[in-house]
Amino acid sequence: MVGFLLGLQCGYTKFPCFLCLWDSRARAQHWIKQDWPVREELVPDEKNVQAHRLVERSKIILPPLHIKLGIMKQVVKALSTDGDCFKYNCTKFLGSKIEKLKAGIFDGPQIRTLVNDCGFPNSMNEKESCAWSTFVETVKNFLENRKAVNYKGIVAEFLSTLQGMGANVSIKPYFLYSHLDRFPENLGDLSDEQGEWFHQDISEMEVRCQWR
Repeated sequence: MVGFLLGLQCGYTKFPCFLCLWDSRARAQHWIKQDWPVREELVPDEKNVQAHRLVERSKIILPPLHIKLGIMKQVVKALSTDGDCFKYNCTKFLGSKIEKLKAGIFDGPQIRTLVNDCGFPNSMNEKESCAWSTFVETVKNFLENRKAVNYKGIVAEFLSTLQGMGANVSIKPYFLYSHLDRFPENLGDLSDEQGEWFHQDISEMEVRCQWR
């Protein structure tokens, strides 16, 4: 939606960030280079900009819910599909398709279920458990209703464990990695409720439109 409002191309593009010229395909530089050239203007037909923007970039607020969904996806995709942790997810969410679980596609209520499930970390190895615990700390102390004083250290620790699992850097973890200062100070005052309603509606539309 952010890309749509700002006229960016959809899909896996070379320059998906609306704030800078982060090269999503330069994987050798990911987890190494944190500061990329600032994107001065959004010019149509340049740097994956497709059309004129509908709103000013200054009015864009990075959505906490969808950042959470994105980094959850990276955590799950880094898990071994042959491990006990993935098998635990399959038994926990029997109504979900295996393909979605492999791709790490979860909604807000499902993430809260796993965050509050004591059995889930017990199905992980040491490296996976470390990444999960730091993810939970990031969710509870930054991406939900409470923004801890030391949130920068918490987020940095999570990204370090995510890197240790061999996870790729997609646009949403990249926002945490290089644009943490762009998140509003009143992040805890924003509600996920409307975002989750939207996500549920889209999920229902996906089911109705399958094979079309």
